Amino acid sequence: MKKIIHILTLLVAFCSWSQNKQILYNFTAVPQSLMTNPGADFKYKWYAGVPLLSGVSANVGSSGFSTYDLFANDGVDFNTKLRNVVMKTNRNDKLAINQQMEIFNGGFRIPGADRDASNAYVSFGMYQEFDMMSYMPKDLAILAIDGNSNYLGKIFDLGDLSMKAELLSVWHIGVHKNISKNFIVGVRGKIYSSIYNANSTKNSGYIYTGPSNIGVYDQSIYSNMQLNTSGLAKYDDENNESDVVKDITKGALLGGNLGLGFDAGFTYYPLQNIQITGSILDVGFINHTKDVESYTLKGRYNYRGIVPSFSSGASAENIYKEFQEAIPLDTINSKYTTWRPIKLNSSFQYSFDEDSEDDCNCKGNGSEAVYKSAVGAQLFVMSTPRMPMFAFTTYFSRKILKGLQAKATYTLDTYSSKNIGLGLSTTSGPINFYLMADNLLEYKDLTKANSLSFQLGFNVIVK
Repeated sequence: MKKIIHILTLLVAFCSWSQNKQILYNFTAVPQSLMTNPGADFKYKWYAGVPLLSGVSANVGSSGFSTYDLFANDGVDFNTKLRNVVMKTNRNDKLAINQQMEIFNGGFRIPGADRDASNAYVSFGMYQEFDMMSYMPKDLAILAIDGNSNYLGKIFDLGDLSMKAELLSVWHIGVHKNISKNFIVGVRGKIYSSIYNANSTKNSGYIYTGPSNIGVYDQSIYSNMQLNTSGLAKYDDENNESDVVKDITKGALLGGNLGLGFDAGFTYYPLQNIQITGSILDVGFINHTKDVESYTLKGRYNYRGIVPSFSSGASAENIYKEFQEAIPLDTINSKYTTWRPIKLNSSFQYSFDEDSEDDCNCKGNGSEAVYKSAVGAQLFVMSTPRMPMFAFTTYFSRKILKGLQAKATYTLDTYSSKNIGLGLSTTSGPINFYLMADNLLEYKDLTKANSLSFQLGFNVIVK
């Protein structure tokens, strides 16, 4: 069990850099925008990402507290800071981390007349992803920090514990097609290969200690908790000598627990300078059947006496033994299924300032006209174990020079109300480089930021 905990800790430590890519979405100067909308409108003959460098992105968000709240060098004891953070958050505050790296990525237009609306476009690739989300287990944190002696009569909700973490690879192939001159659709199929998974999202139960004026307490504990894991059980053996790097490589090459999914999207032009888009991503599941191990704490325990906890008194050892028998820690081996977090995107865009010097429609437009500037709005929604996450973005994009385009965004989401981002895409000959980052106002002191993200990559493009 210790090895499993160490591996999960390392994953978080190395990948701690939610999944909204508001700058990349509909920024069709970058081929990777096709990953946020399979029906995005862009005109490339073909493109190929530089292996391992075409798409590197990371995103971390924390609602309710920041790194500064815990680690500020202000002379306040860490335990005090931790307690302050716990007290000011609620059970719906969360920490979300997502990291992706493209292993390879490419696409090409099926040969045909350049202006033929029936032309189709094929894209394909593979990427590695780490995804983690944890809600604040507030009641459990209070119980751990303060104990129950000052909370007689309070019901501590064990359902506050809700978390999931996964390292996986994704293989994908998609088709993008012009149904008509002003309507484009796309769909992408995916094969998921889960390397490591840990999730505990359907917990319930409570701890209650009744008050007493005569020194006799009623304590009731009901627990229905379970932690599912896959890919980690073998590390629970102290004699296991598995090579983690080899295990990750094997799992990434379709040797892990497999699943299927799809993406779909569209672009529609009611007018040549008015654009409406939408996409749904990661509608899929993974069946966990290999190296599966689950840990359960299920049962009910009632105690009446003068010792309301297990930490004191001559009979504490006997009480604890009774508790272990009533609510045992069991290990089971049974397969389970997890669902990928579904992402929804939609946007409205108005383009203006026609560019008469552009030699191809590479910015993405449903007509012959090409525009230098555009303003728009985007809505992002993602499913989570409790309630959907929302983000609303307004943006301005502009072709600054030939081969240089920029997109500025303002995003309102769970984590921040002052999130300003900027993306740049530059193309010199066939070489394309892009760089994007958000929450730029927080860069003067990153420890105070509640969310950060960046994306960068290199591509080879033939227009």
